[in-house]
Amino acid sequence: MSAVRRLIVIVLFEHVDLLDVTGPPEVFSLARRETDEAAGYDVVLAAETMDPVTTGAGVRVLPDVTFDDLSTRSIDTLIVPGAVEVDSRRRVHPLTDPRVVARVRQLADRTRRVTSVCVGAHILAAAGLLDGKRATTHWSTAQQLASDHPAVEVDADPIFIREGDVWTGAGISACLDLSLALIADDLGEAVALSVARQLVMYLKRPSGQSQFSVPLEQVSTTRRTEDLRHHIMRNIGEPLTLADLAAHAHISDRQLTRIFKTELGTTPHAYIESVRVEAARSRLESTDATLERIASTCGFGTVDTLVRAFRRRLDTTPTDYRRRFRTGQD
Repeated sequence: MSAVRRLIVIVLFEHVDLLDVTGPPEVFSLARRETDEAAGYDVVLAAETMDPVTTGAGVRVLPDVTFDDLSTRSIDTLIVPGAVEVDSRRRVHPLTDPRVVARVRQLADRTRRVTSVCVGAHILAAAGLLDGKRATTHWSTAQQLASDHPAVEVDADPIFIREGDVWTGAGISACLDLSLALIADDLGEAVALSVARQLVMYLKRPSGQSQFSVPLEQVSTTRRTEDLRHHIMRNIGEPLTLADLAAHAHISDRQLTRIFKTELGTTPHAYIESVRVEAARSRLESTDATLERIASTCGFGTVDTLVRAFRRRLDTTPTDYRRRFRTGQD
């Protein structure tokens, strides 16, 4: 029986993000090593010419083939990485060279499965490949993607989204999660999990996993607000009333509310709940603690309160969340 080989083509162009290009091939190479099946992957880097391509990190990469070399070949998976430029105000802008967009559109016609990594979604969108579809990208450019392409339903939260034969991945290291998901789709969950272990990653994160975690999302600009955040995290199991927080910061309740709104863009109650949900998520992912125990240690008090918070913030239940994202091995 002849071996089934899947041709993976990664698009190269000037200033492309280096990890977007090098991450997926590493994952696919481990899949070849971890499976005894005849099926495997042939990964090639394709560019307009065979000249070296300078990535955004300044590292030069050599193409394996030109786009014209692929004109008669059937492609299994097309991976479109992204590139950005940062202006003088440190604002990030995705690059969408019309020539690259045109090549991607051509290659997509001969491809079973089209994917983007990070801001590569902007290239897919410019090529018309995301119209009428739900898609994700790096959180920093999601608003621009939605504004530039109103026919695309942009969701900045998931680490990847599958819409039929079109897959879009979120920012930076999510290229590894996306590649693992592609392997699971081709070779099964067991192979993908085996590759994840070799990568020293937590077991493969399903697409619904958020790009964000509470401690990373909010950025404090004053020492007092930072102290309040740390106080909340250290005392997450305590009642943490508005009066308690105001007394800790030596300010009035009204001033406390104003600080949270100005500094963190939310209310004290909403922020505390978000931290508690994050703490509960961590325990659900890594322990076998009962819901009653998690509700108590994370400050929810009752399981009902815990469930309501999860439904409100994650649109799921603690039990379903644990079933999907449990990573610990006992």
